[in-house]
Amino acid sequence: MFVDTTHRSNAPEMMDNFQMEGEILKDALDKIASINQLLGGNKVTLEGVITLSKKQPREQSVRITDIGCGNGDMLRALADYAADQGLNFILNGIDANQFTINHAQNLSSGYPNISYECTDIFDQEYEFSACDIMLCTLTLHHFTEGEIIALLQRFKSSARLGFVINDLQRNALAYYLFQALCFVFRLNYMSREDGLVSILRGFKRRDLLSYAEKLNLKNSLIRWKWAFRYQWIVKL
Repeated sequence: MFVDTTHRSNAPEMMDNFQMEGEILKDALDKIASINQLLGGNKVTLEGVITLSKKQPREQSVRITDIGCGNGDMLRALADYAADQGLNFILNGIDANQFTINHAQNLSSGYPNISYECTDIFDQEYEFSACDIMLCTLTLHHFTEGEIIALLQRFKSSARLGFVINDLQRNALAYYLFQALCFVFRLNYMSREDGLVSILRGFKRRDLLSYAEKLNLKNSLIRWKWAFRYQWIVKL
C-alpha cells in the first residue's frame, strides 16, 4: 500500500510517554543517535551552529540549549568540535524524560561544559533561560501545529543569535527506505514503529515556510539535506 504524506500525521509515538524507562528505551535512544550520526544528521545541526556563531569573538562563550536532547549525542559532538577549535561552548540539554536525562548524564560524564535538566517545556510555569542559540534536532515533529508555533515563538524570545531546526522530511521514499534500515540495524519494535510514525509526522518545505511567515521570521534559511531532512537556520 502506498503511504500518503500529503498531511502531517497526528499518530502518537511510544517515546512520547515521558514515564518510559528501561533497556528498550536506552537501546532506542542510542540507535537513533548512531543512525543520525551515520547519515550525517549531526553535521546538519553543527553547520547551523557554525553559521550563527561565526561572527562571535573566539574567546567569547556561546550558550547553546538543545531541546529534546535524547542521549546527549548532539551536545557531545558540539563539545568535541568546540574543544578542537578552541571555542567556549556552554551546552545545556533539556528532555522531559528523567530516565533519558540520567542516561545522557552518564554518557557525558567527561564533558564539564555539558549540563542537563529534566522538564516539560510546555509546562506553563517553565521559562527558558536566555541563551545564544537554541537547537531542536529530530524533536520538532513530535509536536502539534499549535505547540510548534508556541515553541518557536519562545525560541525567538530566548535566543540571542538564533535557532537551528534539524528535522525529517515527510516523504514516501524515506518511509520505505527506513523500513530497510530497520532490518540492517536490527532496530527493536519501538524504534521501528516510532521511526515510521516520525517520518509521517515530519515536514514539507511548505510547512516550515508557513511557520516562518506566522512568526514573522525575516532571516530564515531552509535547505534540504541528506538523508531526507531539512536544515532550518533562523538568525535573530
